[in-house]
Amino acid sequence: MATQPARPERSGTGTASVIGVSPFKPSLVKAVFRDVTSMHVSRSAAWAAASVTRTVLTEIIDGARRAAAEEARKKLIPGDLLSAIDRNVELEVGNKWYDHSPTFHGLTGVLYDAEGVIVPSRQRGRSRKWSAVVGAHRFEAGVRKLLRSRGTTAVPAMLRDLDGIASVFLTDIARDAAMIVREGGVKRFGTVTPVMSGEPAPPTFLKDSLRAPSTRRGDGRTIGRDDILAATTMQLFGGNLRQRALTEAREATQNVSAG
Repeated sequence: MATQPARPERSGTGTASVIGVSPFKPSLVKAVFRDVTSMHVSRSAAWAAASVTRTVLTEIIDGARRAAAEEARKKLIPGDLLSAIDRNVELEVGNKWYDHSPTFHGLTGVLYDAEGVIVPSRQRGRSRKWSAVVGAHRFEAGVRKLLRSRGTTAVPAMLRDLDGIASVFLTDIARDAAMIVREGGVKRFGTVTPVMSGEPAPPTFLKDSLRAPSTRRGDGRTIGRDDILAATTMQLFGGNLRQRALTEAREATQNVSAG
């Protein structure tokens, strides 16, 4: 029987965060990975991916909560999501979902097909209904639990957007992790750190612990925890959210067997 991850509590600057068992179960994580790769996903990798997804969704929800609070509301609406992303570029994740959500229509620019012809927005939702979009409903129970843990609720449209973003984000993590295993490490990757105009650049981390390793250890058939951490560095900007996601994933998996 696998050892369950420890549940230490932690709070720091920015969004308060409680490290515990993610509302997104490892079984759900593995189902998402099966949609994109036939590789084996280790237990520690599944827990790490669940933790990273939880951290990202928590940050999005908290950003939306702050926007709602300014209008004296507790229930979140899609406009709160847009406000949260507009205020913090780090929250712009899972953005392939945007083409399938009415919330983002008119905000994602012009989409062209292979012939260079503009695709009308009404056709975008019907084209390429890939697994991350079709399977977004699988995240609803976890998202509802996460909303409750943050002391808030959401209207159905907002709940659907959170489900979709979680699904697409985790699918992107799965694709990147599989690529890292196939290629033996991160071969194509750079670091981007968002800085607001007029603000000083954040300090560079000595021996940057957030940087993905260029080579990996392990066999070429199993996605491990470190592959998830490397994929996370590829999906998230080099700011506070990425640092927190990596730290919490490491802590969430410290007592989980690697198999």
